[in-house]
Amino acid sequence: MASTPRQPDMAASLAALRRDKKMAALIRRYGPPDLTKYHANSRSLFEALLRSIVYQQVSGHAARAIHSRVLALFPKGKPTPEKLLKLRAPTLRKAGLSLAKVRYVRDLAKKCLDGTISEKDFKRMSSQEIIEHLVQVDGIGEWTAHMMLIFKLYRLDILPVGDLAIRKGFQKVYRLAAMPNRAEMERIAATWRSHATVAAWYLWRVIDDEKKSLPVVS
Repeated sequence: MASTPRQPDMAASLAALRRDKKMAALIRRYGPPDLTKYHANSRSLFEALLRSIVYQQVSGHAARAIHSRVLALFPKGKPTPEKLLKLRAPTLRKAGLSLAKVRYVRDLAKKCLDGTISEKDFKRMSSQEIIEHLVQVDGIGEWTAHMMLIFKLYRLDILPVGDLAIRKGFQKVYRLAAMPNRAEMERIAATWRSHATVAAWYLWRVIDDEKKSLPVVS
């Protein structure tokens, strides 16, 4: 598969966001963004999507353990569609995948092999076209596609409106009475919409800090 881009220069995005006083304050607090955390070691779109499916609806600690066991099923820990389809379902189940996720990763592998999913044309595709392309895979919805666009393809115009932490971030930063819906988030983001990925990174940081400040309950 085609190689994916490196993290882009985000100077223009930061300049646009600084015109919003709320975002300007977050930039001063958290410094420059880093989008390389989640998929820096993924060598292909297939590998990144495989990781995303493994991590769905599982705690971070459990997901890391399952992902490590899944990678260990492949020579040198390098998964490919061809090799995944050679693995029997019980083997994938033993690594920790649910029955549904076994079906999802097999569908992903098949669609990568038959060309249904291919990143070779991504450079000329809009972000919305890529979303529509990726959700053809069973188990991949808009949220997963958004995460690929942000953390693997580094598209700067992504507003992950289905992410709970983003909704909470909007509520806290913009002092809203309730968590906003898609239309409300789009309205707030209107002045910096084409730089929404960078804004999302800062909103996630706000909620991460909030979680750290919560008391530990034993």
